[in-house]
Amino acid sequence: MDIAQAAPATRPDKPLPIDNELDLLAGLVPLAGARLVEAGCGNARLARDLLARFPDASVVGMEVDQRQHAKNLAAPQPGLQFVEAGAESIPFPDASFDGALMLKSLHHVPMERMADALGEIARVLRPGGWLYSSEPVYAGPLNEIVRLFNDEGVVRAAAQRALDAAVASGRWQQAVVVHFETPVRFADYADFERRMMDVTYAERHMDAATREAVRTLFEHHMAPGGARFTRPMLVRLLRLAPR
Repeated sequence: MDIAQAAPATRPDKPLPIDNELDLLAGLVPLAGARLVEAGCGNARLARDLLARFPDASVVGMEVDQRQHAKNLAAPQPGLQFVEAGAESIPFPDASFDGALMLKSLHHVPMERMADALGEIARVLRPGGWLYSSEPVYAGPLNEIVRLFNDEGVVRAAAQRALDAAVASGRWQQAVVVHFETPVRFADYADFERRMMDVTYAERHMDAATREAVRTLFEHHMAPGGARFTRPMLVRLLRLAPR
């Protein structure tokens, strides 16, 4: 399937295998020379890779987690600016950016503020601007483990409803929908704990029984090379509707 020509709201029989999401993004929107904003940038891995591939682009990475923000500031990169802010209140003027990225971040916005966040993104985009929303699907073996200590079923569904409402409002048009799977590997349970449980942006209060249940289920997937999963993802590319 030609990703760039994918029909709106079309789901392939089998999700596309994608190792590097930047390849998917670059096949959907022009990135050379673009000025972008990423809401909830985390460690800004994709933004850094994007700028390495498209050095004439620029990205503003917004993050509300103070510890992650401090780490980002300690690792500067040409074309990359970091701001401590959330999508609900973007500290930039109207029509400042060509495109916006939300990578596994819309479901972290408080549910009552998701509409505000999408409204703010629309405000700071130039005419014809786009929003690339990439959200994990609530399914699969990895999700079965994670939901034991961090069940995101409600907020992930709310994120999709917020996108639906944004399109229904007429302010946005849905351009492309892509379902894909990306590989996730953990060397061992300690690696899983570090990356999935002991993260800076969330306080995990787990009792011993919960941790043991997580460990037991995780260990079922261990093999000599580690534990390998595929994470199902849903990308929705929205464009500002003409005024």
